Amino acid sequence: MEDLKEHILQATIDVFKEKGIKFTMDDIAKKLSISKKTIYTVTKNKNTLINEMVKYSFERIKTSEQEVLENASLSTIDKLIQLLSVLPEGYKDLDLASLYDLKEKYPQAYKEVEKGLETGWESTIALLEKGKEEGVIRDINIPIFKAMFEASLERFFKRDILKANHLSYSEGLECVVQILVEGIKK
Repeated sequence: MEDLKEHILQATIDVFKEKGIKFTMDDIAKKLSISKKTIYTVTKNKNTLINEMVKYSFERIKTSEQEVLENASLSTIDKLIQLLSVLPEGYKDLDLASLYDLKEKYPQAYKEVEKGLETGWESTIALLEKGKEEGVIRDINIPIFKAMFEASLERFFKRDILKANHLSYSEGLECVVQILVEGIKK
């Protein structure tokens, strides 16, 4: 059952990438070549599925973050760069601005997006502290750094700056991370 649920969640992400919040359960069933009835054996409705998709997405991001943290071949700066810009492979072309569309029709899912962006900073903060101790990062105000980073991501959700500049979310994220990390490096 867990494998089926994971396949459905991954298909939901794929369909969400293509259609945004306007996807239907039929779209997911078609993508997986299964019946809608099968989808409803693991989720109650579209609202629940969207909530689960958001949670699943952030779980995948946390897994990717852990892989970065455990990579002994990376320097503190390299880990910081990768940690701040981590997106699982399947999410690289996701238009995360569509997540902002959740705010109106799926407010609970949007709260999960906000929670995912605002929490889980412990590893990043520890890396920033380690970088300061190693002397590779200036003595910065970490809460201000965190607020600046979060504000940048939120701005991407609300604006068409990425589309206007023909950038994917991952390319925009890479630019933000580069600018912020270059600004704190010694």
